[in-house]
Amino acid sequence: MTQLESARKNKVSSQMRKVANAENISVSYLLSKISQGKIVIPANINHKIKKICGIGEGLSTKVNVNIGTSTDKSEINDEIKKIKVAIRHGADTVMDLSVGGDLGKIRRKIIQASTIPVGTVPIYEVAVNQQTRKNHCIDLNISEILQVLTQQAEDGVDFFTIHAGIIKKHLKLLKRHTRILDVVSRGGAIIANYMMTTNKENPLYEYFDQILKIAKKFDVTLSLGDSLRPGSVLDGSDDLQFSELAILGKLAERARNQGVQVMIEGPGHLPLDQIEKNVILEKKLCNGAPFYVLGPLVTDIASGYDHITSAIGGAIAAAKGADFLCYVTPSEHLRHPSVQDVRDGLIASRIAAHSADLVKGVKGAIKWDKAISLARKKRDWKRQISLSIDSEKASAYRKSSKSQLSDVCTMCGDFCSIRLIDKCYRKSKDKTKKVKV
Repeated sequence: MTQLESARKNKVSSQMRKVANAENISVSYLLSKISQGKIVIPANINHKIKKICGIGEGLSTKVNVNIGTSTDKSEINDEIKKIKVAIRHGADTVMDLSVGGDLGKIRRKIIQASTIPVGTVPIYEVAVNQQTRKNHCIDLNISEILQVLTQQAEDGVDFFTIHAGIIKKHLKLLKRHTRILDVVSRGGAIIANYMMTTNKENPLYEYFDQILKIAKKFDVTLSLGDSLRPGSVLDGSDDLQFSELAILGKLAERARNQGVQVMIEGPGHLPLDQIEKNVILEKKLCNGAPFYVLGPLVTDIASGYDHITSAIGGAIAAAKGADFLCYVTPSEHLRHPSVQDVRDGLIASRIAAHSADLVKGVKGAIKWDKAISLARKKRDWKRQISLSIDSEKASAYRKSSKSQLSDVCTMCGDFCSIRLIDKCYRKSKDKTKKVKV
């Protein structure tokens, strides 16, 4: 049975127990939310995962890291290094978005190396295979699509991004629309290219029930991709985006009816004041399905710093109810990310996630802040560093600039505010003791 089917039969899986323990919630709460489709546990029956991940209502906000080869950069060893960095710095899931090299071999190595859930976008492999053989426009044959899906599921992929929400009617809207950037989703563009060239319907939409059968057999969670997400803040919250979202809501219901876990992917670029209504609308149209937001990036002008624009948008989205953040690296829109880019993007996204958890009242979130604040008050540098979200960087900064006084930093030195007030309190207590004597 899938996790969803088990929950509906009130059967507690080992994965559910691990999630309940990690989140400090009751198993009964978890069963209820999984049954309703408001929590998912991506866990393919063929993938041994050490860090089980629950995503959805009432749980801590999760963070995904994208890795994978490109047509210009296809060295698998670099991607394995990124996985190790992602796991070491607290990623909850990783997605293999490879489009260069031997995709099957790369995927299997990534799954083998990953102790956290792995996601893919299967249509990439279909497209790469088509171009390799024919070197012209992509022909999306459903039998080949299902073959790729089956192989990836057998390999142990825990969640698929499926771009089933973009359909032929959207192409007419695109042609007369005033969007600055038409389609920025790579998977969405592949599907749109096929439909425009052949005048046929999206096969992922047409044969969705067959995709569900594969997902159900291996308990692969579906992440319904937003092909028409805005690629500029000027395109945010338009009719195209919301039309696709409505279709995704209906597809999500079909998936749940078949016992398949499902979540919904969300917008990429949005102004700050549109984020809340996007989260509210997704929860309404998709019956509370976990919301996986791609950023959102709140401005388009920060090339080289889009891990920051993404963290700003992600913090707001998660605070308003989004469940899952896809990190963005500093190299977004510019180049294939390096290992350092992966680390910087992940830490920024994890800060956003935790900031949102404080607002959402996630159990245990505030304890972390309290612990580091108490260590700061005591000027306990060792504990401060160990509690920092990136303790390696905190330690390096501390060592790089040492104060003459061991219990302060070089920012304030002798005039450390915490130290000054602490000394005043101590003198006051000493005087009180002497008076009593």
